[in-house]
Amino acid sequence: MCRVLQGGADVGKYFTAETPRRRGKARKARGGWFAAVHSVLPSSDAEEAEGAEAARARRKVTMIRLCLVTSMLFAVSFLANAGEVVRNGRVVVTDVTLQPGDTETLDGTHPSVTVYFGAGSLETGVTTIMCQAGQATFAPARARTIRNMGSSPIHYARIELLGTGKPETWGRTGLAPNYKLLFENQFARVYEIRIPAHSNEPQHTHHDRVVICLSGARLSHKFPDGHEEPSTLKTGEIAWRAGSTHIGQNLGDTALWVIAVEPK
Repeated sequence: MCRVLQGGADVGKYFTAETPRRRGKARKARGGWFAAVHSVLPSSDAEEAEGAEAARARRKVTMIRLCLVTSMLFAVSFLANAGEVVRNGRVVVTDVTLQPGDTETLDGTHPSVTVYFGAGSLETGVTTIMCQAGQATFAPARARTIRNMGSSPIHYARIELLGTGKPETWGRTGLAPNYKLLFENQFARVYEIRIPAHSNEPQHTHHDRVVICLSGARLSHKFPDGHEEPSTLKTGEIAWRAGSTHIGQNLGDTALWVIAVEPK
């Protein structure tokens, strides 16, 4: 997967709007930049010892080195903040915020599902997508460029499906009655989960899946053997969950809203 952001976005805003994990990486990159700068800058004692002419030549070489170091460290910092949140043998999941007017270029090696956290307008070069919160779309494996045509940032999760797919159809098999099947094809089954506050859902079964949380809640899963495990999700969280059979319990004061993507 290749992802490039272009356009007139404020790079500083792009970095500072990231998660604490990404901010930690950015601080680490800045620390590396300062260390690299100090390693190539000459001391005043060295300049005096080698004379003015030699010092000027050394400063010139130093500036060239400094430009190269800065470029490389900036590139590393940018890549570290690309937004990849899940990677395993089944999927690569990227958390993307695209600023107004900016573009994202994808090599399209794998088919993918995109789930939107909010409304917006995107142009793909072929079609214009008027997206809404909770909307999920499928894209076949092809290179493409996506542009934010709106006046506000667009936040979405892109799930690249690494498998070759299966011809079988799962339909609603295993799902709780209140789940809404959004779509299914040979690569994935995608459905919506809503659990009101202080309510339970009947026992049901999931395959391995990516969950994209649009409204978080304090959750617990009760398993057939009677034991329970906390399963709380926060708004905006993206996570990989192993397949299981359980009863979902919303113990909190907020309704849960999740889109689940099960790769085949």
